[in-house]
Parts: sequence; structure tokens; C-alpha cells
Amino acid sequence: GRDPRCARLTNACIYKIQYADESFSEGYISQERLTITQTDAIDNFLFGCGQNNQGLFNGSAGLLGLGRHPISFIEQTSQLYNKTFSYCLPSTSSDTGYLTFGATNDSDVKYTPFSNVSNNSSFYGLDIIGISVGGTQLPISSSTFFSGGAIIDSGTVITRLPLTAYVNLRDSFQKGMTKYPIASSFSILDTCYDFSGNEMISIPKIRFFFRGGVAVELAALGILYAESLDQVCLAFAANEDDSDITIFGNVQQRTLKVVYDVGGGKIGFGSNGCK
Repeated sequence: GRDPRCARLTNACIYKIQYADESFSEGYISQERLTITQTDAIDNFLFGCGQNNQGLFNGSAGLLGLGRHPISFIEQTSQLYNKTFSYCLPSTSSDTGYLTFGATNDSDVKYTPFSNVSNNSSFYGLDIIGISVGGTQLPISSSTFFSGGAIIDSGTVITRLPLTAYVNLRDSFQKGMTKYPIASSFSILDTCYDFSGNEMISIPKIRFFFRGGVAVELAALGILYAESLDQVCLAFAANEDDSDITIFGNVQQRTLKVVYDVGGGKIGFGSNGCK
């Protein structure tokens, strides 16, 4: 039957999709043969012609759907790439990263199983066990992260933590940053510093611990978001409540090799992925 969003007069189908950080894309649905390489092509590929794409921080020319939704790129190309892809997000826009579909060399990658996220099956859930700052494990119960569940989302810029976890992380980070002048907050980021008078910057290391004994150390630019040299902020934000979903966003994924083995039910992380 006709989708109610398909206009009878124009025969156009409208889509609107919203991501975990409330960024969104809306426009018209279309269908075409998609040629990816000289040997890889998909007939009747469904895609959206985005007329209005909006989100936090940086403008986007468009969005590539890599989730578990039936019309995502991953699902529509499953016979070609077996629902496997990997990427490395570079530390800055002038550096080089990559996005690869299909199996890859993952000898340096440690895997954690996907977890179920009951409120949206298109997301990739994972279990966060703990966080350390400056080598010290934060006093956060693992149940804090399980209450609302956690996802990894390349479409969300800033990681969102349960309020209890964020306060612990922020307070511990601030203790290691007392030698730097405090700057005004920026957008949703409330812990910012003025680095304009410093040639060398030293910040506490932050590690995330996932189920299966996987420890992921964040790059320096996976910890900080620089609006300008005199306004560099801790790149984490708090949810309103511990029961809200935790989001491991794309700033924290910078320079990591991230491998999604959707068919195998697991996600892997490796360091220095963009090299």
C-alpha cells in the first residue's frame, strides 16, 4: 500500500530521520542503481535526497546510514560486504581517515559483544564497565551505565554520560588541569580552558572499559573539543538522568580503528587506526 508520507499529487515519498543527539535529515526518498566499485553494484538501492540536514557543531552535506535499519547502507549491501565495516575518524578535518566495507586486517583489534538496546534496534549497543582518568578508576558502579543502556553512534558528536558518571569524570579531570586558566563554557560543554599562553599541553589520560576486558584509551583530541585556542573544552556532556541512554560519540572515536562485525555480533577497537 501507499505510505501515508507519499504525496498523492506529486508521487513523492518524504522521510525524516533523527539521530541520538537530535541531529536530523529530512527530504525525499528515491531509488537507483548504486555502483560502488567497478565490480560492486546494487540494483534498486533506496536513498534519501536530503533537503534539510541539521546537527550540532558542524554542517553536513549529507548522512550515510550505517545502522541496523532495514534500509541502511549496511543492510542493503549485506550480500556484498557481510554486514562488516570499519573506519577511522581523523583527529582534525585536515588529516586523513577512512571508511572500509567488508572484512579487514584486525590483528590489533580487541572486540566487545554488542548488547541489546530495547528502545531502538537500529542502534549498536555496547556495555560500558567503567572509566579511568589519569590512571585511576572512577568510583562509578557499572549499573550506572546499564540503567539506560549504552550505544556507539558515529552520528553523535559529543559523548553523553549518565549524570553520576559525568560528574565523576569532570571532577577528576579538573583536578589534573588546575594549572590552566578556566574559560567560559561552550554550547553543552561546561568545562573549558584557555590554552592560548601555552606551547605544550598535558592532560589526564582517559580510558573506557567495555565488556570482555576491552580497554580503549582516548586520543587527546578524543578528550578535548577546541572551539578556539582560548576555549578548549572537555568533550563530554551529562544526560539529565542516569536512566537516559549513554552515547559513545564520534569525538571520542577519533584516531581509533573501529570495526563493526554486525553478523558476528561484536565491535572492535584498535589504537592509531588512521596511520
